[in-house]
Amino acid sequence: MKNLITRLRKLFNTHGIDGYIIPKNDEFFSEHANKDRLKKITNFTGSAGYALILKNRNFLFVDSRYTIQAKIESGKKFEIFSYEKVFDFKKIKDLIIGLDPNLFTSEQIKKIFPKKNIKVIKENLIDKITKHKKLKINKFYLLNEKITGQSHLTKINYITRFLKKNKFDHIFISAPENVAWLLNIRGKDSPTSPIPNSHLLISQNGKKILIAPKIKLKNLIKKRLIKADEIVEPKEYYKINKRLSGSRILLDIKSCSLKFEEFFSKKLKVFKKNDPIYYLKSIKNKVEIDNTIKAHVQDGVALTKFLFWIKNKNKKKITEVDAQNKLETFRKKNKNYVFPSFNTIAGAGPNAAIVHYRAKKNHTRVIKPKDIFLCDSGGQYNYGTTDVTRTICFSKQNSKVKNIFTDVLKGHITVATTNLNKINVGKKIDINARKFLKNKGLDYGHGTGHGVGYFLNVHEGPQGISKYNSIKIKPGMIISNEPGYYKEKKFGIRIENLVYAKKVGKNFYFENLTLAPIEKDLINFGQLTQKEKNYLFKYHMEVYSKISPYLNIQEKKWLASQI
Repeated sequence: MKNLITRLRKLFNTHGIDGYIIPKNDEFFSEHANKDRLKKITNFTGSAGYALILKNRNFLFVDSRYTIQAKIESGKKFEIFSYEKVFDFKKIKDLIIGLDPNLFTSEQIKKIFPKKNIKVIKENLIDKITKHKKLKINKFYLLNEKITGQSHLTKINYITRFLKKNKFDHIFISAPENVAWLLNIRGKDSPTSPIPNSHLLISQNGKKILIAPKIKLKNLIKKRLIKADEIVEPKEYYKINKRLSGSRILLDIKSCSLKFEEFFSKKLKVFKKNDPIYYLKSIKNKVEIDNTIKAHVQDGVALTKFLFWIKNKNKKKITEVDAQNKLETFRKKNKNYVFPSFNTIAGAGPNAAIVHYRAKKNHTRVIKPKDIFLCDSGGQYNYGTTDVTRTICFSKQNSKVKNIFTDVLKGHITVATTNLNKINVGKKIDINARKFLKNKGLDYGHGTGHGVGYFLNVHEGPQGISKYNSIKIKPGMIISNEPGYYKEKKFGIRIENLVYAKKVGKNFYFENLTLAPIEKDLINFGQLTQKEKNYLFKYHMEVYSKISPYLNIQEKKWLASQI
């Protein structure tokens, strides 16, 4: 790390800069960066953040989920701050900061530094001083309508109608997950999401140009989803200039890089808004919901088997890595399982307090009988995405821990039983989720819930349950329900289920998707109301009825004891 920073600084004078900024994302702005430049320069493994390297100081900016983790992984070489603190450094205001235009949107840059402080450098300086692992070429593939519930032609029609209504000649779809949804395609360009790394230009007349390596598109050409002359190689993106007509183009404010914005602005009038596909794909159709329910039964079987295994380990020494590997083994037994939907968080004792902790072979804790163990994991199935957290114990816990766990559970139940006819905005639901902890002066630093994709990204917008989310929840939206509490260097608690918004007649409510027992040994039942007890009983009855047919006799007996 130190050697890379020294080599980077040697390039400053050549490019006339005083510093260089490195984000987590790659040019596709996905959660998983195939070229993780931030990790190379900082050793930070979290999913969001950026580093600022100056001539004599190093800064790492992260959000509240990652402050503890960042201090552990990068604290020796970097000063750790939250995102907004960048404006507090007076010494930076007169400096020239270099950046790669492929890795930032113009909106991101505005939030970080004034335009006068920024110098665009077309070549990536981290790539100049380091090597990246050669990526395997994986072909894109087409999903059939039994999986998607809608044809790609129907979806493209939504977009062309949108363009006509809003008087745009073109839309540039820069987010790969939106390309995937629109064309009903998937890929293997991420180890945790089946996204096909690509960009797509759609014109008002329905014509399309896909920017992606042709070698990845042979299957799509064979299936006649796309023609050879509708494909442009990424390095030859400028060729689409010849096909641009009209005067107005819509660019996604979240994922269109500065490079593409400047390219399009030379010929067209650019309008920056949210890509309408984010909203369209957030509302799952009946086929998608039915398939997601099926995926959660299969995932629930794997998780329940895992919980039985780890709760009955009989004093065997098991590490956090052993636990996450065992859970992965249970999931892999299902033929429809593809890969994890994110890196499993398996934290024991103090490690559970690190919200996005990741155990590794050379950094793992033996799970002790006195530990609280938090496991946040998920799977990508051929027809659904899962995300679930369970916090468990292996011995009697003190009343303080049980009381906090119960307050987290009360918040979880409050979200699950929300009357969406009365409260259907995320920030209002978030208040109710936190109230039991806040009554005791406690809180947690992350949102209560995030949107979830359909065999796509596990984190998806625009819906969510957080302090600032004002998007109205609509039928068909999938959201996580995951309040928690974290005592630094002591323990961490989180209870997470996925739910979907369901409307039947006049009733509008959340329906649980996740099926796995909640740790009874951490509940102070005296804190629960009768309604909350009834909810928990009904939930565990549902878990038993749907999961038990796939369990052996010992597992069934154990699951029955959790009701």
